[in-house]
Amino acid sequence: MKLISWNVNGLRACMEKGFMEFFDSINADVFCIQETKMQKEQATFEFQGYHNFWNSAEKKGYSGTLILTKEQPINVVNDMGISHHDKEGRIITAEYKDFYLVNVYTPNSKRELERLSYRQEWEDDFRAFLKQLEYKKGVVVCGDLNVAHKEIDLKNPKTNRRNAGFTDEEREKMSQLLESGFIDSYRYFYPDKESAYTWWSYMGKARANNTGWRIDYFLLSKCLESRLQEAMIYPDIFGSDHCPVGIILDN
Repeated sequence: MKLISWNVNGLRACMEKGFMEFFDSINADVFCIQETKMQKEQATFEFQGYHNFWNSAEKKGYSGTLILTKEQPINVVNDMGISHHDKEGRIITAEYKDFYLVNVYTPNSKRELERLSYRQEWEDDFRAFLKQLEYKKGVVVCGDLNVAHKEIDLKNPKTNRRNAGFTDEEREKMSQLLESGFIDSYRYFYPDKESAYTWWSYMGKARANNTGWRIDYFLLSKCLESRLQEAMIYPDIFGSDHCPVGIILDN
């Protein structure tokens, strides 16, 4: 079972930059998208052979998530059920026979860290939400988690120490999530691999120079470890400031 995740930074814009070529060629069983930046009714395209489940932000042109899946899930639920978190279209949970799939676009702490305190609250609530699901069955989490966990996960750790996405606070929350029973699928296979990034700034030829960050993940409950076959990053796929990531699970 192949699962792919991609922060497209605007799905309509990405469609003009080769999205469907990658989508068709990768032939994923499940394809999760973050930052759709649109409402479902604005779509002038369709995904043949896939069920689609949207969660759009109340604010037009902002955030938003989408799950495309060949198999009809048992159930699909948007958001966490916490009103002040549930306005930005950031979470979709699809239930399958053997696991829950959670597609997430984690809030950015922003410049000057103006949203860091909210981000900390979000992290605690999101971790509790995942652990609640895990009482019933294993959980796969994918998406843009907006944090480079370790120094190996970004090009310039020292100069980014107090920047959004690499603060001690955000990294500690990621550690807490992993320590609560989740596997970082990419590091599971490639614990020491350097220069493996998923996001590059549009400034200063960052992508050409591979001055990037690894902030897009597939995490999974330890009870699913035996099913994890491979984890992938697709740095050669353009169309967004992020590239796609993926995993393969044994059926």
